[in-house]
Order: sequence, then C-alpha cells, then structure tokens
Amino acid sequence: MNLAEIRKDYQSRILDETTVLSDPVAQFLQWMDEAVKSEVEEPTAMHLATVGADGRPSGRMVLLKGVENGGFVFFTNYDSQKGRELAQNPYAALTFFWPELERQVRIEGRVRRLSREESVRYFESRPVESRWGAYASPQSRVVSGRAWLDDAYRQATERHPNGPPCPENWGGFVLLAESFEFWQGRQGRMHDRLKFLDGKIVRLAP
Repeated sequence: MNLAEIRKDYQSRILDETTVLSDPVAQFLQWMDEAVKSEVEEPTAMHLATVGADGRPSGRMVLLKGVENGGFVFFTNYDSQKGRELAQNPYAALTFFWPELERQVRIEGRVRRLSREESVRYFESRPVESRWGAYASPQSRVVSGRAWLDDAYRQATERHPNGPPCPENWGGFVLLAESFEFWQGRQGRMHDRLKFLDGKIVRLAP
C-alpha cells in the first residue's frame, strides 16, 4: 500500500467571512449541532494535546462534556499523564475532526481544574460501569496485566455495589479558549481556514 497515493478531494461546503458567526463559540456550537444531526460517529471526540515539563508534546482522544461560559470541559484522572502535564504546564490544544462534513476545528487556551463540587456532580451522573472503571483504574500507570485490571474492577463492584464515590484524584478540566481556527475542506486542497484571535477574524492560506 502506497500511503502517498491516498487522497480525497473536498467539495461539499464552503466557509467564508460573510457567513461565519462573529462569536467563535457560537460558530463551534453550530458546527457541533450539525455534526450531531448528521450522525457523525463520536461527534464530541477531540484530540487533546499537552506538553510536559520536559517540553515534549503528547496527545490523546478525549470526549467533550460541555461548553460553559466559553470554556470546553472534559474529565480525567488527575494522576494520568495528561493530568500531570496540565499541572506542570496549564496550556493545551483541542482538535475536532468531522470527516463526514469535511470540517476541522482547532482551539487553544489555558486550562484550569473544575471545582470539586462540579466534578462530583458529573461523576455521579455517569453510568455505574464507568464509575467503577474510574475508581478501579490507576490511569496511565504500568500494571502487571489484564488480569490485574479485571480483578481491580471486580473488587470495586464488590466494595461499592451501588457505585463508588468520586475519587479524590478524578475530576474535570476546562479549557478557556484564546484562539479558534475553523477549517472547511475545499476542492484542489484550497481549503477555507478562518482564525479568530484577539477579537479579529483572519483567513489563513491552506
């Protein structure tokens, strides 16, 4: 298989300065709504990029759980790699990609923790299986094998049959957006890229 020969020509939609909303959060929510209505698989999935104290970047997929006051909310184990890196360097980047709509959104900004009350409230709203998993898993840590994980999960279900309490090291983050870039695929790789920065909308070359 020759990876260099894999191509797709984008031509279903356009994005320009006359139709984009002036509020980037509102524009994002409009695109998210269209992704959900179009039945895009995992529309809230986003790539979260962080940087550790050693200056090395790392990335993973997480799920967006809310947009509140211009902030983008997600949850994790604070002792995970991303949790530790955000404690060391509280800046991150998010990328959403909806291939069915030929769209991408990039968001960058500063990250802070949610309050303990907000984290507990969300944790208690999760399916009990997810709560057992979060309680049992020392996320990002080396474990001896799958059997160890299965045993830890079983112990969590036996110890807390109605669901465990929210662990002290588990909770939410909110990314306070400082810049947005909206990308719409176009024919011949002449894609539309509009960036919101410091109250202005500028077009970037593709």
